[in-house]
Amino acid sequence: MGEQKIKQDICIGANIREIRKQQGIGQTELVRLLQLDGVEITRESMVKIERGAQHIQASQLRGIRNALHTTYDALLAER
Repeated sequence: MGEQKIKQDICIGANIREIRKQQGIGQTELVRLLQLDGVEITRESMVKIERGAQHIQASQLRGIRNALHTTYDALLAER
């Protein structure tokens, strides 16, 4: 069984983009931080996740939370 994917019925991608931009972190830098932490993700995947065009894996969400030093509440907030 594969890793659970989280459907983006809320704006997870938009929240990631907003938090990332507030911190002055580019997509490429975020992807690099995630890869260094052992999270399998490409920049293309990050673009799709931020646009809401691709489901996000639980490990990716956890890695993004850690890399952006934020909370699940902030990432999952409805805006």
